Amino acid sequence: MRLKLPKIRIKANKSNQRDPKAFGKWLFFVVGALFVVFGIRFAYISIGKHVKGYDLATLAKQRYTSSSTIQAKRGKIYDANGGTLATNTSRYTVYAIISHSYKSTSGKKLYVQNKRKTAKILAKQLGMSEKKVYQLLNPANKKTYQVQFGTKGSNLTASQMLKIKQYHLPGIKFTKTSAREYPEGNFLSQILGQTTTKVNSKTHQTSLVGTMGLESYFNKILSGENGVKSVRQDVYGYKLSSSEAGGRKVKDGGNVYTTIDEQVQNMLETTMQSVEDKTQAESLTGIVVEAKTGKILAASQRPNLTSDTPTWVNALTQTTYEPGSTMKIFALSAAINSGKFNPNKTYQSGSYSLGGGKITDWKTEGWGTITYQEAIDRSSNVGFAHIEQDMGAKTWLKYIKAFGFLKAAKVYGLGQEGSGSTTYSGSLEQANTAFGQGITVTGMQIIQALTAVANNGKMMQPYIISKVTDSDGKTIKKIKPKQIATPITSKTSKQVLNYLKGVIYNDDGTGQAYKVDGYTIAGKTGTAQIAGSNGSYETGTYDYIYSFAGFAPANNPRYIVYVTMTKPKTVDQSAENTISTITTPIIKFLLDRDKSASKKSPGTIKMPNLIGKNINSAAKSLTKNNLTVTTLGSGKKVTKQSVTAGERVMVKNRIFLLTGGTYQMPDVSGWSQADVNELGQLLGLKVKTSGTGFVSKQSITQGTTIKQGQTLTVTLAKK
Repeated sequence: MRLKLPKIRIKANKSNQRDPKAFGKWLFFVVGALFVVFGIRFAYISIGKHVKGYDLATLAKQRYTSSSTIQAKRGKIYDANGGTLATNTSRYTVYAIISHSYKSTSGKKLYVQNKRKTAKILAKQLGMSEKKVYQLLNPANKKTYQVQFGTKGSNLTASQMLKIKQYHLPGIKFTKTSAREYPEGNFLSQILGQTTTKVNSKTHQTSLVGTMGLESYFNKILSGENGVKSVRQDVYGYKLSSSEAGGRKVKDGGNVYTTIDEQVQNMLETTMQSVEDKTQAESLTGIVVEAKTGKILAASQRPNLTSDTPTWVNALTQTTYEPGSTMKIFALSAAINSGKFNPNKTYQSGSYSLGGGKITDWKTEGWGTITYQEAIDRSSNVGFAHIEQDMGAKTWLKYIKAFGFLKAAKVYGLGQEGSGSTTYSGSLEQANTAFGQGITVTGMQIIQALTAVANNGKMMQPYIISKVTDSDGKTIKKIKPKQIATPITSKTSKQVLNYLKGVIYNDDGTGQAYKVDGYTIAGKTGTAQIAGSNGSYETGTYDYIYSFAGFAPANNPRYIVYVTMTKPKTVDQSAENTISTITTPIIKFLLDRDKSASKKSPGTIKMPNLIGKNINSAAKSLTKNNLTVTTLGSGKKVTKQSVTAGERVMVKNRIFLLTGGTYQMPDVSGWSQADVNELGQLLGLKVKTSGTGFVSKQSITQGTTIKQGQTLTVTLAKK
């Protein structure tokens, strides 16, 4: 049977038939409108070249411009003769890749393979134990990719790096960093300061930044400004041939010139090191200044930045202390200048009750009834308490301030300084300040005040910077001698110097150890108690600050030398004899040099420039001019001369000519202490001396190869 479905007829709606045509029309109009909008927008952008505040031309230029930073070279620091005190160098850190995944594309093993051999070589070169290096090459974590070797493996010089490289050890690599080099070693360390490497968080560029001393004070000038080099490139990164390099020109750092005299500084460093080694003193300071100008020729302290326990402050400007009897120079000056000093007036020495307390002399039983003039020679505290009482507390305070105490000396380039202080309340405390207790000072304040005594009453501001230049040598700032006060008259200064000669040459003078053969000097010794943390003074046998302030020559001084020594631990002679081993050779050297520098002197010659000359011909030319020549090194050409070209030098003086290579110990028999000290400075030796006169024995045998840091002990004896 066949099922028959009904027929269904569907009638089309006319409105539905018209919908496709309507939709097409609307689509046409919408698309057309969009094209019009896009066209207008495109025209706007093409003409205006800006979208939502962005400059499209600039963005495109940035997109196809490659920029690189050009590192500015840090400027240098020089001594008075143009010798380099601080310059730029590179340092290296050694590391070892131990992961077996480190191979070349061809499969060659590039990691450390023979660890025993590697450990043996690195241990020798880095000054480490072989066992320690081997342990580092075998870390507990087997997935370790690379290892380093601590402080011993970092901060290596180029020479150290090359010595390791010559062994061609697989897996041993180096990273290079910018660093600062101080060619003279511990020379002027706290004053020069130091730098550290800083990474810019935006550019990731590393640069050297000064963290203390001159490096910090002049950081902006020394750093300069980095440059930027820009080039246009296509979408593939290739430079466009039509593009020109743009960007910002690099501006290298400027240079700083100090007033430091290399020869005097060398002597100061060497003699102070010798005293530190002998006495194990807690601290030492020394400064040498031109009396008429305030120019600092040399300055040093111990501990320095290379000591086992370095100190990070400039002791001459930042450390305040009670100066002791050197303060009597200024009390005497004030009393004379105010008309309140009578050298023939007498008093009872030993002790003096005042203001509810007692003042005692260093010799507690005293010397009986003595005059004020004797009080100067014997350094009597009681005598100066009487002098202060005669003068009056108000008058004395006026002179304390007139001499520049209680406010910073403000030496350009040395940054923050101490000001010192005093309570100055009550007659006892006021009198104490006249002999240097109950008042604190800095070494730089003492030096500044001493210039008034040496310079006819004119007090000069100490200065250590002579000029600052830009990288092209143009002077940015020039420092000239500056008189800042006139606390005393010329007549007073001459009288004070005459009394201070008695300290050195009178039979009862405390400074007889400071005599200098062939010259007359003036000076004052000092022994100051040290205030403890509980407010009372320390009581140890040698818990004192010993000092000496010297004027050379005594009549019309040209130089001032001031040295302090705090709490020596090993004492085999008096503090005066110990400190004189620093001051005496320096004073003699300066005065001898002045004598020889006179153009009228027939016994001098002008030192030629011998750098780069054949050592034999250079030595021969000096010998012909009656100079004593000592050649050092295994090289064939002169690399350094001990006296700067252009300086006048007295005939028969010793001149050192260095040639590089290996250095052997010369025979120093008959040499002066000054010559031995200079040898030590030139070759990096630690010099220890005993006795006075000329060398009779030396600890390092003639012909022995010298190692830097080695100790040379010499015995001096009178001829």
